[in-house]
Amino acid sequence: MNNTTIFSIPELDCPSEEKLIRKQLQSMPGISGIDFNLMAQEVTITHTFNDHQPLLKAIQSIGMQASVKDTAQPAPQTTTAQPLSWWLLAVAGLLALSAEITGLFLNDEQSFAVIVLAILAIALSGKSTLMKGLTALRTLTLNIHFLMMIAITGAMFIGEWPEAAMVTVLFALAERIESYSLDKARLAIKNLMAITPATATVKNGDNWQTIAVNEISVGATIRVKPGERIPLDGILTAGQSSVNQAPITGESLPVEKQVGDTVYAGAINERGSFEFTVTALPSDTLVAKIIRAVQQAQAERAPTQRFVDQFAKYYTPAMVLFAILIATIPPLAFGLPFYPWIAKALVLLVIACPCALVISTPVTVVSGLAAAAKQGILIKGGSYLEQGHKLKAIALDKTGTLTQGKPVVTRLIPMDGQTEQSVLHLAASLDSHSEHPVAGAIVSAWQQAYADTPLLPVTQFVAITGRGVSGFIDGLRYYVGNHQLAEDNRVCNADLESLLARLEQAGNTTIVVSTDSAVLGVLAVADTVRTHSLEAVQALHQLGIKTIMITGDNAITAQAIAKEVNIDEVRANLLPTDKLNTINYQTSTIFAGQRQLRLPVL
Repeated sequence: MNNTTIFSIPELDCPSEEKLIRKQLQSMPGISGIDFNLMAQEVTITHTFNDHQPLLKAIQSIGMQASVKDTAQPAPQTTTAQPLSWWLLAVAGLLALSAEITGLFLNDEQSFAVIVLAILAIALSGKSTLMKGLTALRTLTLNIHFLMMIAITGAMFIGEWPEAAMVTVLFALAERIESYSLDKARLAIKNLMAITPATATVKNGDNWQTIAVNEISVGATIRVKPGERIPLDGILTAGQSSVNQAPITGESLPVEKQVGDTVYAGAINERGSFEFTVTALPSDTLVAKIIRAVQQAQAERAPTQRFVDQFAKYYTPAMVLFAILIATIPPLAFGLPFYPWIAKALVLLVIACPCALVISTPVTVVSGLAAAAKQGILIKGGSYLEQGHKLKAIALDKTGTLTQGKPVVTRLIPMDGQTEQSVLHLAASLDSHSEHPVAGAIVSAWQQAYADTPLLPVTQFVAITGRGVSGFIDGLRYYVGNHQLAEDNRVCNADLESLLARLEQAGNTTIVVSTDSAVLGVLAVADTVRTHSLEAVQALHQLGIKTIMITGDNAITAQAIAKEVNIDEVRANLLPTDKLNTINYQTSTIFAGQRQLRLPVL
């Protein structure tokens, strides 16, 4: 019978450790599968052992700490190995540089001062490299750490102390940068996991009780109160509310949910309580699928990085063999002294150490990703960065990329003898009691235009779920709400319907201000386009790149924004998985008959 055990390994950061663990485990009888997750620092082993202790001892025997992951926990409770701190690395770098300068100044690289400075630099920055090199030597795994250990010790042996120190520091710097990149990715995934609550209020007979999300099964009924995050995916069965799905779908405005609608884990219930039936376990929710997609993308190494790994596989043993031949053939075949040729062999290993290649790869990739991030572009990995020059099309999300990501009042049309100020005054006074994002946009518009004028006092305020709000001002009832509320109050007419249709076709959310018998004005609220979006899209067109908008918003809003910024093609009403499928489809269409290239989502 096959068993599956997941081990958390804090030292698991790169393919070198993966290769070492795989070599240690794959020869053990009873193991049928080994899968690595560098991002989560986990290895999943499929085996026939009744006890995981032999596996644990095998991993620990190569100098790595491991613990069995508790799958009952909502998130892995592991202790991450602490990489070399930046300040310690900086001190080691100064010491190595001082050794170089001192050697040049004294014209003696083997002086006492140079040796002391070099040893301190190596001691501060080289512990991890040397320990991993010894482990590689002990397990006969000729990886980059083994070659680095030989290069460092060889440089010291032949008296090249400054070179030994500098090589150690530079390699430690390369590993620290790569570790920093992985830590940033892990933090992003951790923050994404944090958007779903750990507990939920579940119906148990006639009672409600709070239990852990991992203990909830499909078919359970969950109640969500105003302001709470939805814990799992499901179908709404009772009540109605306005749900902010921006963390999941990127929609700029909350979505009204009624019985029969789908709700997603991580979305925020803006107002109104509701109940829903669970349709997916925590590992199968939409947000869980997003997390897996992010982990998979981050785990992909750039082509250059993969080349370095493959290069080192053959280069390291070849250089070691060449050095052995240099050290042994002249003395044994020609009777020459051993020491000079051993020194030459060590010089070869120092020179052959692919330090520049090892350092340049992560530094270049991380620098490119960081430079893009400063411009507001998140590139999912080095492989996408390296393929940038081959782009034929770019898919851009709407909310927060092409647009500001928050609603603002775009138009105000007074009616029935009202002025713009009087309509906005009434609407802002009522909406100041609401927490809806559209209400916030109306209040902000009043504060920006008439900050010195106080809002009107409102009595008997009522929030009408899915419609809007109402309340009394100076003894008269007023309503501020959507198109449907105006229909319910029977204040719509042909002219108003035509106006609302035009505004909605332009991508606006329409808000009607009225009394029980008359419409006083209409406000248009929309997510506005960023200042430089049109300029950026035009620049892409000049490069011959096609632009595609992908968004969770409705088609009318999407088309209006696309027209404003001159987007070539629009895909609306998309969930994150739909966006990925759209990109894959566009890729196969654009590159039909050519080498395929997946488009990055910016």
